[in-house]
Amino acid sequence: MAGSGGGRGRQARKPVIKDVAQHAGVAPSSVSRALSGHPSVSATLRAKVMASAHAVGYTPDLLAQALRSQRSKTVGFVVSDISNPLISEIVSGAEQRLRQAEYSLLLTNSEGQAERDEAHIRLLERRRVDGLLLLLSSEEHPQTVAALEERVEPVVLIDRQLEGEIEGGAVLSDHASGMLAAVQHLFKIGHTRIGLMVGRNVRPAKERVRALKQAYDEAGIPPRYALEVNIPLDADRARAATRRLVEPPNACTALIVGSNQLLPWALSALRDLGLQFGQDLAVVTCDRTAVTDVIHPEIAAVHRDNRAVGYQAADLLLALLNGEAPHQVLLPTEFSAGETCCPPH
Repeated sequence: MAGSGGGRGRQARKPVIKDVAQHAGVAPSSVSRALSGHPSVSATLRAKVMASAHAVGYTPDLLAQALRSQRSKTVGFVVSDISNPLISEIVSGAEQRLRQAEYSLLLTNSEGQAERDEAHIRLLERRRVDGLLLLLSSEEHPQTVAALEERVEPVVLIDRQLEGEIEGGAVLSDHASGMLAAVQHLFKIGHTRIGLMVGRNVRPAKERVRALKQAYDEAGIPPRYALEVNIPLDADRARAATRRLVEPPNACTALIVGSNQLLPWALSALRDLGLQFGQDLAVVTCDRTAVTDVIHPEIAAVHRDNRAVGYQAADLLLALLNGEAPHQVLLPTEFSAGETCCPPH
């Protein structure tokens, strides 16, 4: 009985580098260099070591590797609102590129609260991420700007322009060109009273408002447009903003919804008013998502490749991590007329 439980509860020893070296028939130092991607290791030796590591069940200690290399192989991503389908697609594109480069992604969601942006930046700094991707809730939060000015790790802003001395890259979308094309198309079919509604006051909204005004100036048309800006993501207020644009005294004959998240509420308000979009009122949305793709009739849209935004942001951050100088990337937007750009009644 005394010896019956001698091995009970004993856990199997976790394989270490020496076990991999013994299996591969090489020195432990060779295993270490192969696993760390050292350039002096041949492809043949690296493949042999990786096969032995798999055979003995060895997995590297990521913390130890980070301490040795001063790299965590982790990137932080601060997003304003992950419930936004547009942002989800951008994150998915970035994560795909980072995974290919053997980087992990730590995602934080600020839910539209600027103070959470700052808290998440400082949290990710404590997590020792190698760099940051930032799609922020606000461009004007001083504590967020201060947190970024204190960082030394590479930063890439996505569709945001901040004041302050922030060293980093940026991936921006050319919202103005797509908006200009949309407004010019509406002019061509007879509209002069155009309403534009946009969400929070960040770069995409600012660019869309600027482009609308520019289109009127360039066409020499009196500025009979109407604006509803900085609309909260709230059903009642979004519906009220829609009604203000399409009912007297504004009575716009074309409505541009400058946020994919506002679109369902805008269309709901039009339905409650008995207005058929594409028949009684021209409607254009900004950014295609899975929701816009199933709306009938096909809704006119100013759109971009959302995943490409994520690809470019990740690629730029990886380039910065490899020592390239910070720079800016500008991606195109397009306008598709769809079936909802009817002439004014």
